Amino acid sequence: MSGGPGLPLNLLPPNPRVAIVHYWFVGMRGGERVVERLLRLFPQADLFTHVYVPDKMSAIIRSRPVTTSFINRLPGAAKHYQKYLPLMPLALEQLDLRGYDLVISSESGPAKGVIAPPDAVHLCYCHSPMRYLWDHYHDYLSSTGGVSRLAIPWLFRGVRDWDVLSAARVDRFVANSTFIQKRIARVWHRESTVVHPPVEVDLFHPVADVEPRYLWVGQMTPYKRADIALDAFNELGLPLLMVGDGSIQKELRRRAKPNITIVDRLDFAGLRAAYARCRALVFTAEEDFGIVPVEAMASGRPVLAYGRGGVRDSVVDGRSGLFFAEQTVAGLVAGVEAMERWLPHFDPAAAVADAARFAPEHFDAGIRAALVP
Repeated sequence: MSGGPGLPLNLLPPNPRVAIVHYWFVGMRGGERVVERLLRLFPQADLFTHVYVPDKMSAIIRSRPVTTSFINRLPGAAKHYQKYLPLMPLALEQLDLRGYDLVISSESGPAKGVIAPPDAVHLCYCHSPMRYLWDHYHDYLSSTGGVSRLAIPWLFRGVRDWDVLSAARVDRFVANSTFIQKRIARVWHRESTVVHPPVEVDLFHPVADVEPRYLWVGQMTPYKRADIALDAFNELGLPLLMVGDGSIQKELRRRAKPNITIVDRLDFAGLRAAYARCRALVFTAEEDFGIVPVEAMASGRPVLAYGRGGVRDSVVDGRSGLFFAEQTVAGLVAGVEAMERWLPHFDPAAAVADAARFAPEHFDAGIRAALVP
């Protein structure tokens, strides 16, 4: 595997001019929280993206100049930006980054394919190689219909080739988990270092009055597998609070038995209380990293997680939680039964200590270290 073109990453000027390229700014999720932290490290950085919806962004992001690609001017881009994916390679290459000393691309949608100045350093923080092109390609294809289903295989083939070739434009890759580190090696044949995303763990605290109710938190879309949480707790009869909305929520509400409560969202105070008072967090998705389990651990509660993906970096099996082996209803039922047997041995302080490894200062140190040989 190539380690990159070998630019002298320690030769940045004392006050480098920095460009941060993020795939799209349409809501505040994990990737946008990473950009916020990068702006604390590089407060004078300029932002570049495909689509920008200012009223969905935090004050920190709105405080910096944001340059958009031509995708932002296309019809319906704010909501249907993903449909313009085949145009994004061209759009990225038209962004003018002349004069910048350091380019940091935040990659999950296409961002790393920008053309950086020849004497600049290009660091890519990778949340994941594009899921639409690789791991979730067939899920994405099956969810479309008509002309799109016929066109996508032809269009995406070219984007996939560009995605691999444009990896050579990056001087150094940073992965958000060992799971993504392996994906980077498999898809782009590049080495990377792991720097976990920042989690504001100090905002969460244990409480004494824990409830018997389990908790599920996330976007209710198919790949998050909220359906197996609902079906497992329908079968078990144990109380479960599910927090989130999305395309399958209406169906889940229809099938939920009285022991299950579903709410669209909680404010931050309500979410903190839900974490701290739950019997355990149930995490059913295979995620690139997964901030929700770390927030639950910081609240002094254990995590019952599907044992694949980035959660293997955060949850310590038998200490801050347990893993269940199969992403099925039966697998989760067995996991809950194991959790019930193990809970008397759980120490909340151990979960808090494990969560502390993901405090923002560790992210800061990792990014600084990535900028030297």
